[in-house]
Amino acid sequence: MLFDTHAHFTDEAFDGDRDETIEASYDSGVTLVMNSSCDEKSSREAIALAEKYPFIYASVGWHPEDAEHFSEASPGLIREWVRHPKVRAIGEIGLDYHYDEPPREVQKTVLDRQMALAQELQMPVVIHDREAHADCMEIVRRYPGVIGTFHCYSGSTEMARELLDRGWYLGFTGVITFKNARKALEVLEMCPLERILIETDCPYMAPVPHRGERNDSRFLPFMAAKVAEMKGISETEAARITTENGKRFFGIM
Repeated sequence: MLFDTHAHFTDEAFDGDRDETIEASYDSGVTLVMNSSCDEKSSREAIALAEKYPFIYASVGWHPEDAEHFSEASPGLIREWVRHPKVRAIGEIGLDYHYDEPPREVQKTVLDRQMALAQELQMPVVIHDREAHADCMEIVRRYPGVIGTFHCYSGSTEMARELLDRGWYLGFTGVITFKNARKALEVLEMCPLERILIETDCPYMAPVPHRGERNDSRFLPFMAAKVAEMKGISETEAARITTENGKRFFGIM
């Protein structure tokens, strides 16, 4: 039993074989999937996918790359979506400074508004943080009532400790299988087992030995194996613990 805590099965990369890939993932032992969203369209599609498959859940919201499309109507949409029983988080939201597009101030404003909604609605959040660690943490600190996960964690061990002290979780992708993953492995090593989430971020970030291929949930065992190796436990135990972590974080019984 495995829980892919961050996937994008609504991505166009799956347009040709979405149902077949989802069903094959379930048959391979991935019995829970959290499908994350980027904008209004993908949020609606994620909910529809969660309605179709009992083992798929949805998170909704505006990704930083889509921050310019966040409008005055968007908070009302989020309030509407989170009433759906299969919607368990707001995300993925955050900051991405790799290309500085949209402008940083736009991204920060949209993240702040969605964090405020999460606090109001008592929903967990899924944070995307790319080259924006300081600003992400500044906004996180404004909302002590919000618990979340930094997906595909890329920050320092010091930042990780602060998040863990705040009750947050850390998500680890196929990056932990890469040869140059020293920083990610340092964080994985210090992170308590009960705060580790594993994810594919599919169709992106495929693990070794599939790096460069289209990713999907069937590759999640490679992340579980790396967690097992780093923590000195069996792969079965790593799968069980990370699944329980995901269920606890997203409130799935």
